[in-house]
Amino acid sequence: MSQDFYELLGVSRTTSADDIKKAYRKLAMQHHPDRNPGDKEAERKFKEISHAYDILKDPEKRAAYDRYGAAAFEGGAGPGGPFQGGQGFDFGSVFGDIFEEMFGANGARGRGRADTRGQDLRFNLEITLEQAFGGTEATVRVPSSISCEVCHGAGAEAGSKPQQCPTCQGRGRIRAQQGFFTVERACHTCHGAGQVIDKPCKSCAGQGRVRREKTLKVNIPAGVEDGTRIRLSGEGEAGARGGPAGDLYVFLSVRRHQLFEREGADVHCRVPISMVQATLGGNIEVPTLDGKMARINIPAGAQGGHQFRMRGKGMPIVRSSQHGDMYIEINVETPTNLTSKQKELLKEFEKAGKTSPESEGFFSKVKEMFGG
Repeated sequence: MSQDFYELLGVSRTTSADDIKKAYRKLAMQHHPDRNPGDKEAERKFKEISHAYDILKDPEKRAAYDRYGAAAFEGGAGPGGPFQGGQGFDFGSVFGDIFEEMFGANGARGRGRADTRGQDLRFNLEITLEQAFGGTEATVRVPSSISCEVCHGAGAEAGSKPQQCPTCQGRGRIRAQQGFFTVERACHTCHGAGQVIDKPCKSCAGQGRVRREKTLKVNIPAGVEDGTRIRLSGEGEAGARGGPAGDLYVFLSVRRHQLFEREGADVHCRVPISMVQATLGGNIEVPTLDGKMARINIPAGAQGGHQFRMRGKGMPIVRSSQHGDMYIEINVETPTNLTSKQKELLKEFEKAGKTSPESEGFFSKVKEMFGG
């Protein structure tokens, strides 16, 4: 009686398909003939676990095996039973999903012609905060490849056209047998294109594209932030031999402003005022990002660090009619370079009475802490 397939792979009947794959992969690497040259026992074990996995990886076959056992597959294994000479199962089928997982879509199971799509390009563009505020249209010059104007991207001289590659018969890929594996790779003659050119275009040397510098207009919406990426479809490198072009990605950086500091959709501005203005109060004018001046009222006795909020004067929010707010923070300046007369006036002012309640309260607490 043949050994149970689940026991061969070291799993239970309730094990998930993913865990069965992991168990098989581990055993296949352990017993692979290339790792055990001349070891007949390892080769036999390798064939057994491969056949077991071939059955259990297929939901329908696994269901039939769970119900009827190995008898469900008798007669279909070929002469000599399922384990002799490797007959009765397809090594390519068994290893296909394993290699697709290990090497990706372009691995051993890749099919069809090589991808001739052009490469994507990146362009870094710096803009001002004012441009980010109002939106703008920028002109960029990008070194790129464009479709050859002489052969229109075909890569062949006028009057001729690409021919089917004789090596791969137009498939773009060739197969090679390596032990138990059939490995498929891009054709070395046509480099995966499936076609060869007998008379290449002199302008592009058969590539179907030439190097040029493209000038493009980039529409930058109002409210964009630092690091925003704008995609221009089809403005990247031209594809080889008429293949589709890649995309151009414009990455924006917003230059640091000398007056304003952005925080999301809000804008902050630090405005210096004199000690007299802070003491007596009054109106001052402050700049805004729309290029206009706005008036705010400073109350008498305003302290440094106080913020005034101007609703809707901040950055616009992309794809929205809303705006952030603008915050004006006042910075009360201490007088410097005083004349003798100004110093005397300040001394008289201080003698006239107490005018700094916060500092007086602070030092009163200090005296209490240290016992007067």
